[in-house]
Amino acid sequence: SFSDSPSGEVSQYLIHGGKTPNNELSQKLYVMSLVASANRKSLLCCSEKDLAGDIPEARYGHSMNVVHSRGKSAVVLFGGRSYIPINQRTTENWNSVTDCQPLVYLIDLQFGCSTAYTIKELQDGLSFHISVSRNDTVYIIGGHTLESDLRSSNIYRIKVDLPLGSPAVTCTVLKSCLSVSSAIVTHTCPDEFLIVGGYESDSQKRMTCNKVSISNDTIDIQEVETPEWTGDVKHSKTWFGADMGQGVVLFGIPGDNKNNNSDGNFFFYLLNLGGEEDVLQSCSQGSLEEQEDSVPLEDSEEFTFCADGTFDGDVYNE
Repeated sequence: SFSDSPSGEVSQYLIHGGKTPNNELSQKLYVMSLVASANRKSLLCCSEKDLAGDIPEARYGHSMNVVHSRGKSAVVLFGGRSYIPINQRTTENWNSVTDCQPLVYLIDLQFGCSTAYTIKELQDGLSFHISVSRNDTVYIIGGHTLESDLRSSNIYRIKVDLPLGSPAVTCTVLKSCLSVSSAIVTHTCPDEFLIVGGYESDSQKRMTCNKVSISNDTIDIQEVETPEWTGDVKHSKTWFGADMGQGVVLFGIPGDNKNNNSDGNFFFYLLNLGGEEDVLQSCSQGSLEEQEDSVPLEDSEEFTFCADGTFDGDVYNE
């Protein structure tokens, strides 16, 4: 998600890459915009953005951040995994993946131009890392390298300058005590983020939380009080989730952690880290079988939502 200015409200959302239900990888970039309309309704428009130049290959497990410099903005794309190149595949490794090359892509959304930068400080591919941005700087934290099977303890500070001429991208390597992959980041205020969840190793979930404070060119990471995890969350082997905004995180655990007969079910929890007290609340459960009745969206389809969050007969999707 991003705004047109460093301090502005979120106005657009970017979606790039990921896996399809057929286990294929996508290289498409979509822009979702929330547009106000009549009758207290908001229109959610989704359109595909065509890119030219150095187009990032199809991937997953990567990051995208928006930076602002000299009154302009750009998207920074980094990391991720992709399938082994077609000319290197054999029957045995046909579906094997590898870390993408450690290139930094700078994307101009206005003109659809994409440029890849080789940064000497970035030597290894990195996936499932944390990324946070402020003004003209992106911080890459943690992540997993497939080749060495290591979770990085480095912080890569990527600074982007957008003058009238060619952009400049520089990187500084900082040391950190945080070594994690697949964690979730949520905003609590413009200069403060919370890191929750993720993995310390393939078999060890990360149960602690950290606060990230960014000021000028400095970043500070401190451990904060751990939420009161439920027994189901503690004992689950895997978990996943997403940032809901304003310090709220949605967590999911597979249903087989609770009942061996609940194949395909997931149990969800809302963790509110933005209030005075951390609150973990069980919210719902669903089944993969229900997805059979869902209809996929086509390009440029639109949703309409009521501004007050209520739904009536006039709410539709085209």
